[in-house]
Amino acid sequence: MTYNRLTCGIRNALLASLLGSPALAAQAQQPPDGPAAVELDRIVVTAQSREQELKDVPIALQVVGEDVIEQTMAENLGDLDSFVPGLAIDDNQPTQAGFKLRGLSTGDFGIGTDPTVGVYVDGVYAGRGGGTVLPFLDVERIEVLKGPQGTLFGRNTAAGAVSIVTKRPSDHLEGRARLRVGNYGKQYFDGMLNLPTGETTALRINAMSSSTDGWLDDAATGKSLNDGRNWATRAAFRWDIGDNTQMLLSWDHEDLDQRSHPTIGIVELPPAPGLPPVPADPAQYQNPIGRAAWTDVPDNDETRRFDGATLILDHAFEWGHLSSMTAWRDFDTYNRAEEDGSNRRDLYLDTINIEDNRTWYQEFKFSGNTERLDWVAGASWFKEEASQSSVVDLTSDSINTAAAGLYGMPLFGMLQDAADFYGIPVQLFGNPWRESYDNTVDSTAYAVFGDVIWHATDKLNLTFGLRYTRDEKKFTWFNDYHRADVLNQALQTLEQYGVLPQPVPCDALGLCAIDEDGDGLIPLDAAFLAGFDLAFSDPISMANKGVTNRAKNAWSDWSPRLVVDYHPSDDTMLFASVAKGYKAGGYNVFSPGASFDNEGVWNFETGIKRDLRDLRIQYEASAFYYVYDNRQAIRLDTTADIPRYVISTSDLTARGVDFSARWQASDRLSIDFATEWIDSTYKDFVTPDGIDLGGEPTGEADWSFAAGAAYTLPLAGHGDLTFSARHSYTGRNRCNSGSSSQGTCGRYANFTIGEERNRTDLYLRWRSPSTQWSVAAYVNNLFDNRYVNGLHTYGTTVVGSTAAGISEPRFYGMELMYRF
Repeated sequence: MTYNRLTCGIRNALLASLLGSPALAAQAQQPPDGPAAVELDRIVVTAQSREQELKDVPIALQVVGEDVIEQTMAENLGDLDSFVPGLAIDDNQPTQAGFKLRGLSTGDFGIGTDPTVGVYVDGVYAGRGGGTVLPFLDVERIEVLKGPQGTLFGRNTAAGAVSIVTKRPSDHLEGRARLRVGNYGKQYFDGMLNLPTGETTALRINAMSSSTDGWLDDAATGKSLNDGRNWATRAAFRWDIGDNTQMLLSWDHEDLDQRSHPTIGIVELPPAPGLPPVPADPAQYQNPIGRAAWTDVPDNDETRRFDGATLILDHAFEWGHLSSMTAWRDFDTYNRAEEDGSNRRDLYLDTINIEDNRTWYQEFKFSGNTERLDWVAGASWFKEEASQSSVVDLTSDSINTAAAGLYGMPLFGMLQDAADFYGIPVQLFGNPWRESYDNTVDSTAYAVFGDVIWHATDKLNLTFGLRYTRDEKKFTWFNDYHRADVLNQALQTLEQYGVLPQPVPCDALGLCAIDEDGDGLIPLDAAFLAGFDLAFSDPISMANKGVTNRAKNAWSDWSPRLVVDYHPSDDTMLFASVAKGYKAGGYNVFSPGASFDNEGVWNFETGIKRDLRDLRIQYEASAFYYVYDNRQAIRLDTTADIPRYVISTSDLTARGVDFSARWQASDRLSIDFATEWIDSTYKDFVTPDGIDLGGEPTGEADWSFAAGAAYTLPLAGHGDLTFSARHSYTGRNRCNSGSSSQGTCGRYANFTIGEERNRTDLYLRWRSPSTQWSVAAYVNNLFDNRYVNGLHTYGTTVVGSTAAGISEPRFYGMELMYRF
């Protein structure tokens, strides 16, 4: 379990900052009385839209503080998820990141579906995966709220919420410069300057630059397959307009330019022009870890440009606070990735995801308290405009390979032989072939909400919250015929020479094929070949080729929560809650006209929180049970000759236990621990290929934990040494009957997908007596544990190739930092 070291003085400073009172802020900077160094630090969070101590919040909540971010050298959320049991972040492709919390995740990668886990930065909804895993800049803490948060945070928090809180400009001149170098050519630099610009204004500026040479090279060229760079800036300006009014304006920018995630082929290929068996045999899969990587994608790049601005106005009345939050986010992403895991043109397959996303957000929030009531109420408006292109690239060579497997005849090979025989100057091989689905979404969400804590007695509190949301969405689909201009021109030339006749008996020239029903001939003329598609060839897509389809719909939701918390003593809280979360309805990106309703989850939870000040121990435990209905997911149907993405709907249920504890053993030693056990199963689910998974596990590991310890040793006038060790463990995934076809969980002869995982991080820092200078050494993944993340199975039944993704190796390095 990680925690944030906020002393009482800092907590008061934060409160003063919110109240806009310079006098109170100055008072809050004074050190608290008593031996605070040997006390367990108090953790202040805003999980309930109010500043409260963690021990008083009746929510399963884990906090990751600035110290843990520094000691693990974390650069974004994806570097921390293993230390938060129950949270999993797939950031192998940061422009298409996926979040899972308590076994719930979004089973779709299109803009028609919203996330299940909401990510927020200073209260602003980060939106889709492409804009969530951004570099850390001046982060104070991260709050991970487990369970549905529909009332407090709104839509798309069915599984929970991740709230990132950054530091605000202060009235003190301070700065930081940090340089980090490591293996695989790692170079990282960041800097911060906090500058008071007047008696009532302050400016805080951050900048970061990071680059790496990558840890995987191409076996043929020796060039790196995952090198890249990233740079980002952040500026925040605070203005105390009056004694009771404060303004905070912030701006963020990021520019990511790296290679897309590498894949490694796991099928032994015969020497060219020999082809592997179709479909590939899973019994013959090789272990990708340590295996050579090959690629021939011309620009396997992953890029993102992100900009965002936030304006927060806060005014204090005698009866409470009124705050306004206005935010704008804009990002463009491009991600082209190798899929076949080879450098052979006759097996070539890559995918491209292109997104353009803009959001606007406005929220007005009122808050106040009386002797018996503590309340928050407000209204919000959210607007999103986004476009997405899902592209599959092949070559005429890989189309020829696919045709040989599908129809028993290599179409272009036969035609090329005929052209060569008649001396027709055309080249059918080596030509690009592209298929794409283009989608747009224009959505608007309106919400009103309220949350009231009634202090019924000195020991008993009752909380009731309710949010109403209305979502309106307009959606378009456009699936054009494939683009292969050079190839089509060559086919037209062959048709002009009479090499592409109308259907004739197959035994005459061999230029025909039996259709899928076996009751007729497929004409091999240029018109047929120009209309032939491979990737998006399902009946609905084929029936809508070249047609723009439009739809609009609206969904609404009521999200209540009811909480009872009882304090039998000053150091103990017992609580029980029932809460609803939901994910907004939407559209299936690969099925024109198809929409689905809201996905909903009801969560029941009970727990205990104890704060044993005398023993310097704090712990929380809770037991939960939830039911999730109408979960939408995209699955790869591999039962057809050509695999296709189809939509599945399932209901699932889970029960589990969360536990976390922190112990300030002495003024030098602190220890934390967190664990989660979960039993997640399908309540009702039949896969598109007919497998009944009702009662089977969803694939989630049943147990995970994280533990850490930090020890500081004074050096008698020579500064101090801090040593930190952290370890995380995730148990073996519980596969089901349909896992192997999706490449997400499975046992193979040479490797396992979903095996138990371990990670150990070490950190050692020397700090000067003035605390201005520090030097640190670190190692992440000390024992170099490597795992197979999943399979890329799209080419398995088409060209006989299967590729795999693997986890990162051990990283180590040094860091030099100066503060003033």
